[in-house]
Amino acid sequence: MNYTYRIYPNAAQQIELLEWLETCRGVYNYALRELKDWIASRKCSVDRCSLEKEYIIPADEPFPSYHRQQNNLPKAKKQLPHLGQVHSQVLQTTIRRLHDTWEAFQKRGHGFPRFKKFGQFKSFVFPQFKQNPLNGFTIKLPKIGDVPIKLHRPIPDGFKVKQVRVLSRVRGTQWYVVVTIELDISVPDAPVHGRAIGIDLGLERFLTASDGSFQERPKFFKSMQSKLKLLQRRGARKQKGSKNWEKAQREVARMHHRIANRRRDFHLKTAHKLCDQAQTIFAEDLNVKGLTRGMLGKDCLDAAFGQFLSLAEWVCWKRGVYFAKINPNGTSQTCPNCLATVSKGLEVREHHCLECGYRTHRDHAAAEMVLYRGLENVVAQGLWGKETACQVGLSGVYDLDKWRGAGMLALRG
Repeated sequence: MNYTYRIYPNAAQQIELLEWLETCRGVYNYALRELKDWIASRKCSVDRCSLEKEYIIPADEPFPSYHRQQNNLPKAKKQLPHLGQVHSQVLQTTIRRLHDTWEAFQKRGHGFPRFKKFGQFKSFVFPQFKQNPLNGFTIKLPKIGDVPIKLHRPIPDGFKVKQVRVLSRVRGTQWYVVVTIELDISVPDAPVHGRAIGIDLGLERFLTASDGSFQERPKFFKSMQSKLKLLQRRGARKQKGSKNWEKAQREVARMHHRIANRRRDFHLKTAHKLCDQAQTIFAEDLNVKGLTRGMLGKDCLDAAFGQFLSLAEWVCWKRGVYFAKINPNGTSQTCPNCLATVSKGLEVREHHCLECGYRTHRDHAAAEMVLYRGLENVVAQGLWGKETACQVGLSGVYDLDKWRGAGMLALRG
């Protein structure tokens, strides 16, 4: 479990932290260069070489794995003394970070690791601590010293600090630490229990629940867009690389940071509000990337549905609420009362079924359909309530029909 805190290093510590980030960036890029050169040397055909250039590395040269590059760090420190100023385990985790990216690339088949430009490397990790580094109002970082910290919430009893990640935000003017804590216990997944609701996400209303409640969508980016445009225009008029240009870029970065914080705060409060209303929550498994490619891409990015679903799942796990995603196809085109198909365009905001006469808001009908599919899945899997072998059949038809007749009427009432 991770806790994020704000830290306030002094001027000398900030300079040292920025130097550490640049050193880690150099180590990352050098290790990536070795990796790419070894791969490029294996691309040459057996009977011919390229006319322009070719990477010549001996055939018996082993692959630059994590352990091989990690063992070369002590040799590099003798040639480059400035590497010794950085904690040794911080450099090792930098190499580990590269190879984690490389292994993820091999699994998904795309997204080859890239070189980090100046200012793009924004964090490093202290992987372990012998003692608790938190001491009231300060945190003790190896080779950095005691740094003031805003400990807005204490570490729970019994937990130990496993690692600390130092983050640089707003172009190196704001610093945070992500403290990873652990406790040797197993937390079981929350079962399906209590009151169940389905939620539908949209742009007219950010969230509509199956019980009829809804949450309006705050326009975080659009409300600040005019001011952000003014700050960006001021930065564009400055000479690139000058001190005034750097000050203008910090103002722009601070504005983006403020927008992101407001959005995240809204998502967390909304997720906690949902957990207060129900103990079982079903949501649509949206194709977030597909939504951002349409004409409403800016609005979808401003709403950040993907971030909300991730935070909602984490909040539900923390509070013991069951959370599941269901197939979103056709939820707004199906009547939740009689399951008839009701085709309607995006401009139609009211659901009116000609088969049964059920009329409600479009998003409310979709949320009810999300709840229907979610309960249908858990009943089919035998997860509903405290079931026994005799209580829930293999098909779950009896329980599903019982819910169709009584559950939907209770939700509407």
